[in-house]
Amino acid sequence: MTRAFVFPGQGSQAVGMGRELAAAFPAARDTFAEIDDALSQNLSRLMFEGPEDELVLTANAQPALMAVSLAVVRVLEREAGVDLKRDVAFVAGHSLGEYSALAAARAFGVAKAARLLKRRGTAMQRAVPVGVGAMAALLGLDLETARAVAATVAQDQVCSVSNDNCPGQVVVSGDRAAVERAMVEASARGARRPTMLAVSAPFHCALMAPAAEEMALALAVIDIAAPSVPLVANVTAAPVDDPPTIRALLVEQVTSLVRWRESVLAMKERGVTELVEIGAGKVLTGFAKRIDRELAASAIGTPADIDVLAKAL
Repeated sequence: MTRAFVFPGQGSQAVGMGRELAAAFPAARDTFAEIDDALSQNLSRLMFEGPEDELVLTANAQPALMAVSLAVVRVLEREAGVDLKRDVAFVAGHSLGEYSALAAARAFGVAKAARLLKRRGTAMQRAVPVGVGAMAALLGLDLETARAVAATVAQDQVCSVSNDNCPGQVVVSGDRAAVERAMVEASARGARRPTMLAVSAPFHCALMAPAAEEMALALAVIDIAAPSVPLVANVTAAPVDDPPTIRALLVEQVTSLVRWRESVLAMKERGVTELVEIGAGKVLTGFAKRIDRELAASAIGTPADIDVLAKAL
């Protein structure tokens, strides 16, 4: 069995995430404490207790999701003897999950990842005033049809494909009026249920250019080591382990399409037979089952899940 560890993105957060891990494992408590210290914020209490309206804020949700993912990784390492270099062929992360993946593979430390994600979330929220942008899932359309929809409706505004998640789930992002036009056009082209997403900003489109510029400045001054296992990058859907290239892709990723479907297929083509989702929720596990049913997929986010994986290893 050849495994890849994959790390979830925004939308997988929920009040209570990580609480069972902290109660069960010192390694999880240590990870949460390190992140709280790095941010000078009691993020772990917000994760465990809410309120939800604060947890879902982009600047909180991004480091919080990374915190849970890295807590799981550290528990697997300490309690189950997992060694990513030995046990995992690739890592990949959905949007912010790339930072979780890189921290898990020790390209940079947990505290550094938390600070980068705090800055990333704040920059992305600041890039576009609330209500100006939007994102919508065009369910039932393939990538090329969604691109045609976006090009048809953009006019003098921004509308582009932001996420190719799995067959039948493509997301567009941009100016709200253009995204609303995309939903109408998508219905005319056979989309089953175009759905506006409950997000606070239009991620992964050209409107995020100010956030990309800020992340370029933030990433320019940090050391990035070669990850212990290659990262399959969102921007290229291909493995990378060269630090300067990783740095450039993390900047480009802010405004670019998340090529998740292609990334999963690229890992399968390179011999991966099992995807293990590390952290909160089971979104990527669901995507995997729709991308290729031959791939085994599971989600590891609780003490019981960790016990199952430890026995399998």
